[in-house]
Amino acid sequence: MQKYTRRSVLRTLSALPLIGIGSAMPSIARAAEFSYKYGNNLPLSHPLNVRAKEAADEIRDKSKGRVQITIFPNNQLGGDTDMLAQVRSGGIQFFTPSSLVIATLVPSAAINAVGFAFSDYTQVWNAMDGKVGALVRADIRKSRLYAFEKMWDNGFRQVTSSKAPVKTAADMADLKIRVPVSPLSISMFKALGAAPTSLQFSEVYSALQTKIVDAQENPLPIIQVAKLYEVQKYCSLTNHIWDGFWFIANGAAWDRLPADLKTVVADAINGAGMRQREDIKKLNDSVQADLQSKGLVINAAASDSFRAKLRQAGFYKEWKGRFGEAAWDVLEQSVGKLA
Repeated sequence: MQKYTRRSVLRTLSALPLIGIGSAMPSIARAAEFSYKYGNNLPLSHPLNVRAKEAADEIRDKSKGRVQITIFPNNQLGGDTDMLAQVRSGGIQFFTPSSLVIATLVPSAAINAVGFAFSDYTQVWNAMDGKVGALVRADIRKSRLYAFEKMWDNGFRQVTSSKAPVKTAADMADLKIRVPVSPLSISMFKALGAAPTSLQFSEVYSALQTKIVDAQENPLPIIQVAKLYEVQKYCSLTNHIWDGFWFIANGAAWDRLPADLKTVVADAINGAGMRQREDIKKLNDSVQADLQSKGLVINAAASDSFRAKLRQAGFYKEWKGRFGEAAWDVLEQSVGKLA
């Protein structure tokens, strides 16, 4: 049996990501039966990582050390595209892509990101905990991945700019804006008259700083924790897209887990996701004032003008065709008529 000296223990701990140390310490005494990596693109301070750490600890405790999940935050394992490829190949076992990111692999996952579809969170959760979420999870499963039942919240997305506030759809004309690597986002901003550029999230700050793009769009908590207020002047509350994180697992790794451990893992992750939703709700109540105190000029936007522009440009008609009648009907059951 291997003997652990103080030096070997410290060497083991020094190789671990900070957030994983607490969860990993029991493995020094006994290796976990299932040792998994979870990657994401957010800082440690974001509620997603706070609640994910709670889930990892709960899974370790309730599985009696059989399952250990080590968390790699803040793009430590690469950008979104890299981590999506890794979770498919089994290089990592868990990942939380936004719906816009996983939609590059599972097109139906983008349906919640149809521009100005949701008016409030009641509509969001009715759809994503109901028929819309079920449809997307089934399609994710076909791609050698497993999606947990409860989506985690990323929030309604807002537009920031270094040039001028965006108050109506007319203010989007020729605006150089960063969007995720997402055909739907590119299509929507082109329909609004902007000039969208797809970049991974890890590149956003530097692209804004060097004026490769003048604007970007993200939920307020992301704008806060990524310190985008340092390189942007205006924030327009457009609420143009609601976006969430699908907590996904590599399909083969999930299938290898015995039924009792699947229950432990799913219960912990879904429960943490529900708490994270509440965190984001509370955070949104305070983050606007914090961003204003840091110099970001915040204004309301006229959502009706954007929706009218999208209808005029044929955006809704185009995407109804792309998603298909069945998926579109499920969406409209939750949000009302769009096209």
